[in-house]
This record gives sequence, structure tokens and C-alpha cells, in this order.
Amino acid sequence: MTGGRILPQAMRFLGHRRRVLLRLGSWSLLESLQTFVGGYSVAKSLDQGFLAGRPGTGLGWLSLAVAAALAGGLATRGVFRGLAGLVEPLRDGLIRRVTSKALAEAMAGAARGADSAVVSRLTHQSEIARDSFAGLVLVARSFLFTTAGALAGLASLAPQLLLVVVPPLLLGLLLFTATLIPMAACQRAFLRADEALATQTGALAEGLRDVVACGATAQASGLTCALIENEARTARALARWAAARTLALAVAGQLPVVLLLAAAPWLLRQGLTAGALVGALTYLTQALLPALHTLVQALGAAGTRLLVVLDRLTAGTYPDPLTPAAAAESASVHPADGRQAPAVELRTLTFAYRTDAQPVLRDLSLTIAPGEHLAVVGPSGIGKSTLTALIAGLLTPDQGQVRIHGEQARMSASGEPSRLRVLIPQQAYVFSGTLRDNLQYLCPDGASAAAMRHSAEAVGLGPLIRRLGGYDAVTDPATLSHGECQLIALARAHLSPARLILLDEATCHLDPAAEAQAEAAFAARPGTVIVVAHRISSAQRADRVLVLDGVHAALGTHQEMLDQSPLYRDLVGQWHAERI
Repeated sequence: MTGGRILPQAMRFLGHRRRVLLRLGSWSLLESLQTFVGGYSVAKSLDQGFLAGRPGTGLGWLSLAVAAALAGGLATRGVFRGLAGLVEPLRDGLIRRVTSKALAEAMAGAARGADSAVVSRLTHQSEIARDSFAGLVLVARSFLFTTAGALAGLASLAPQLLLVVVPPLLLGLLLFTATLIPMAACQRAFLRADEALATQTGALAEGLRDVVACGATAQASGLTCALIENEARTARALARWAAARTLALAVAGQLPVVLLLAAAPWLLRQGLTAGALVGALTYLTQALLPALHTLVQALGAAGTRLLVVLDRLTAGTYPDPLTPAAAAESASVHPADGRQAPAVELRTLTFAYRTDAQPVLRDLSLTIAPGEHLAVVGPSGIGKSTLTALIAGLLTPDQGQVRIHGEQARMSASGEPSRLRVLIPQQAYVFSGTLRDNLQYLCPDGASAAAMRHSAEAVGLGPLIRRLGGYDAVTDPATLSHGECQLIALARAHLSPARLILLDEATCHLDPAAEAQAEAAFAARPGTVIVVAHRISSAQRADRVLVLDGVHAALGTHQEMLDQSPLYRDLVGQWHAERI
């Protein structure tokens, strides 16, 4: 169990959602007030009301308890509304991680046998993580605030009550904590068995005809049955630890009630009133015991399940940027001579969309240095977007190679593609969620508030953020213009750790001034930029210009292309005519 690896990621995840946690804490505090008022009102209704011959006073105290219960209901509603701000981003992030890893393995030619395990992670395990996390947040928060309210109420009634209640409560919690590690090991074994069975059944279903044809039915059946029995065995082990949880719950939840009743004569001799004794029982049976029971069930099942599933979903997905291996990878050097590898290298690249069609790109060779700013120009439909898709690894060349920082584009060993390259198309993608989530979409390790502000201001997104109400404002793509969506996508790419940015007419809906600001931001950013230009100004700002004409490609500076390429001169003339 690599909890030491998961904990820092969990802290970063929660740290980016402080406002959500603050809202949950505020509503939970209101719930703890309900707990406090409940037992206290029962005690006072007896001592000052019914036992004192004043039923009106007793009913008044009980009315206060009813009002507190109604307020608690409103608090519960607020808690569930705030919970989505934690649960949904977690699931979305896990799915992105699993998908990215699966795509990277597929690009690297990984065995097809892993597909069924990936399906299990994307569906069954990601939903386990979502539901377990939601349940864990609810019950842990409820237990902490309910316990605080109950203990405060017991102390207000009589401090001696704490001497009776707290020791067995702590003992039961310690016993329960001791079961977590072995139960987590059993949960991990169960998930491994589930993945192995899913892989076997997927392979068996795909090759069933071959199994029958080769007479391997008995062998395949025996292996499948063994995997089923292994999963059943791990499930039984989980059930045994669930029984151990019952004992811990009895010590922590039932023993305080028994001790309170046994100590009742002594407490009465110490001056405890009958109403206070009934109020203490109310705290235990109506607040503390249910909260404890829910906590034990959630931590014993959902908690260990969540920890194991997170370990399975995040293991090996991303390299640690602080490890020596990742530092060596970021250097991108050729092992033979120590020179830095080109940012992009195209080797006799040829691509056609159909085998019977003329190639869109033919025998294209190109080397782009790290930190270079390249503009790609050409008539509509000539292959500019196809070129960016090939460099991004979305398409596979028919012939030749595409290498990014020394690695084949579709065989990256870097794990998460957004660490290596980011492609922003003409139709920018913005999803429903907060601006913060949209901007951090390509940041596997998250991003600081200062980094987000820098990227947003650099590309010109700052005014829109302020108009919408800040980084935690919820975005509705339907209410944003195309230009505003492009600004969000540009800020997202600028914030990403990618060393190669591909802008496929990603500024076409911006005015010339906004486009100049965005391209200047990427030019000042460390890394390489390739821009599919649609204005003469984009080509003029680039270090070099690649002109595609469908047969030959020309490469040089803006002035060199004006001197050498008739097509480029025609395009520049058209751009000037459009401005007029």
C-alpha cells in the first residue's frame, strides 16, 4: 500500500478546494449545534419542566429540540449540495488518469490483455472511488462534529459523565484502527482478483472459437474457475474482518451505555440529576452511537476500499516530477552524444486518409529546435490540421516517423501526454465546471494560484475571470462566446507542463490585438510553439514559417518565404486584402 504516495496528492486535491471544505465545515457546525441542543433540551425539559411540575416549561425545551432538528435538516441539505464540489472532480481526475495511461500503453504497443483491466478501472473501480469518497466525507465529517457536540453537551450537564463515556469510546476506536491495515490488504487482494478475472473472461470471450477449435475447453474452464475461487476466497477474508469491526463497534458504542447505567447510582450521589442522566443517554443513543456505527462501517469498508482503489488507479500513471528519472526525461538528450534532442523531428512523413487517396502530406522532413516558434501556413484543406494531429499523436503516419523530444509521437514513455505536448484546435473545449477546474484540466499535479493568475493574465483571460466572479465561478459553455472559450483553452495550455504547444487556428475568434497578446505569451513561455496561422501577423511573429502547398513544403523566415515562395506571397496578399 503506497499511502505515502497518495497522501501528498490528496492534500493537493483538498488544498485546491478550500472554499468547498469551508462551506462543508460551516454546515457541519450547524449540525453539531443540533446535537448539543438535542440532549441538553431533554435534560432541562425533565429537571426544569416535567419533574418540577411545570409541563409548559418542559414542552418549551422540547420545542427547542425540534427547532434544532429542523435546522439540522437544512444543514444536511447544504452538506449534500457542497459535496459535489469534492466528489465529481475526484472522479473526473481519476478517469483522465486511467484513460491517459491506457492510451499511452496502447501507443507503446502494450498487450491487448490489459484492456479488460482498464475497463474495470474506468467503470467499476472509478465508481467505487467516487461513492467511497462521498460516503467517507459525509460520515467522517458527521462523526467529528456530532462527537464534538455530544461531548460538549455531556460536559455541560456534568463533567463526571466524560469519565464514564470517553475511555470505552477511545478503546473501541483503537481496536477498530488496528483492523484497518489488514483489511486494506484484503481489499487490495480482492481488487487484484477482480481484475485478473475480468482480464481472463475478456480474453476467453474474444478467443472462444479458438479455444473450442484447439480443444482447450477444459484448460480454459479450469483457469477461469480458479480465478473465480480466488476472488471468492478474498471476499470471505473481507467478511471476517467485517466481523472484527462489529466487536470494535460494541466496545466503542454499546459499552459506554452499559457503563453509564452501571454508574448511575454513583453519578446520582455526585449530584447528577435524573434529567441530566436521561440527557446523557440521549446523547449516547441518539447521536454518538449512530454516528460511530456509521463511521466504523464507512472506514472499515469504504475507507479501505477507497485507499486501495486510489492506489490501483494512480499507480504508475504519472512520473514524479521531482524524481531523477523525470529530471533526466525533461532534459531530452541523446544518450550517444549528450546533445539536446529536437523538439519535433519529422522523417519523410507521408499520410493519406484512405489507401486509394492522394497523400495529404508526402515525404515531409522537418526539424524544429527546442524553444522555436514555427508558423504553418497554406491554403484551406492543404494539411495544416493534419500535420498538427500527426505531431500530437492523434494520427499515425503511413510512412516515416514523428519524434517529439526524441520519442516517437505515439510511443511516448512519458505517461501523461499533457506533460509532453498540448494541442488546442479551432473549436476550443470548455466543460461545465469552475474556471479553476477548466484551467487545471491539463495539470496532472495541479497548479498554484499564482501560476493560474500568471497564465490567465498572460493570454488576456483576466477580464473574463473578473467578470464571471473569480476562479471558483461555474462556467456554462453555452453562455460563452467562441473567443472567450478560446481564451480559456489558451490559458489552460499555457498553464500546462507541456514543452510543446500546438495551436491549430486556436486564436481565430480573437481580434488581432488579443491574438498578438496570446501568441506573445506563448513565445515568452518556456518550450516550443507551433501555430497554424490565419493572419499575416502570426507568421511575422514566428521564428520560421512552414509553407504547405500539397506537393512541396518550403521553410524559412517570413522574409525568406516572401522572396522564395510564390504561394506565400499570394497568401500574404490575400491576408492584406482581407484587412482592407
